[in-house]
Amino acid sequence: MSIGRISLWATPIAFAAALVIFGGGWLTRSSPAQSATSCSQLPEDSMISLAGGGFAIGSDEFYPEERPRRRAIVGGFAIRVTEVTNAEFAAFVEATGYVTVAERPAPETGAPGSAVFVAPEGGGPIRPMSWWHWVEGANWRQPEGPGSSIETRMDHPVVQIAYEDAASYATWAEERLPTEDEWEFAASAGGTVSNTPYRTEQGQMIPIANTWQGLFPLFNTNDDGYVQSAPVGCFEANAFGLHDMIGNVWEWTQTPEGQSVGTIKGGSFLCAPNYCMRYRPAAREAQETGLGTNHIGFRTVRATTAINGET
Repeated sequence: MSIGRISLWATPIAFAAALVIFGGGWLTRSSPAQSATSCSQLPEDSMISLAGGGFAIGSDEFYPEERPRRRAIVGGFAIRVTEVTNAEFAAFVEATGYVTVAERPAPETGAPGSAVFVAPEGGGPIRPMSWWHWVEGANWRQPEGPGSSIETRMDHPVVQIAYEDAASYATWAEERLPTEDEWEFAASAGGTVSNTPYRTEQGQMIPIANTWQGLFPLFNTNDDGYVQSAPVGCFEANAFGLHDMIGNVWEWTQTPEGQSVGTIKGGSFLCAPNYCMRYRPAAREAQETGLGTNHIGFRTVRATTAINGET
């Protein structure tokens, strides 16, 4: 199985330089970040209605695929406050008997499995993308492969989800996946969201999203309290009242990027300042629709008003 099928990050930022600097002091701060310490008690399947309208989409400041910054218009829609959780996906599977893509035999190997992030060990050069491993038996029930479990993570976002899996859940819930424009409209929250996963308060850097702190992929200082995914709602909501629109796990949209390739948004717990840096509303990435990973999930929407005012 070629993990080259994963296309989660384009041009690395200063990655080559980072690989030769292994000291723990490579990334420094004027004052330590404070961890997110509590999670919201949110009702399951909670949604917020947005009126829609015109907004600026994309960015001219970061990656080429985000350009150009331009104006877009979306109709009114309701969007989930959080990503779909393991508990909610389990209810769907229980009701329908659905079998995810990762639980079916893979065409290349004949065995079920999926892609899992494994941090490199030891010193020396690190080949880009070598931290992704095909793991037989990895799926939404055991995201890191045999021996892992979601038993204590039922309130975490479901992962190891291919596009087909997310779309099937949405259909069952009488909802759908958001378009990329809808997703970015919701994530940007009227232009109030910054391009960093922190806010500063009294000289302290407060995490507003679950991302990687430290030198990716070598060490994570865990300043935000989570090495992998966090329970949904653990980080403060944006101005629209939506949690985890940036960081935690990537989210599928219904917008295609090419044949058998979709668009994911939001970044994940693996995004770091030295590599990826996609914890921003404008960030986007192409992802093979038939492959999940342990940092891709989704949320759903319901249309309320079309652009022309019709429901």
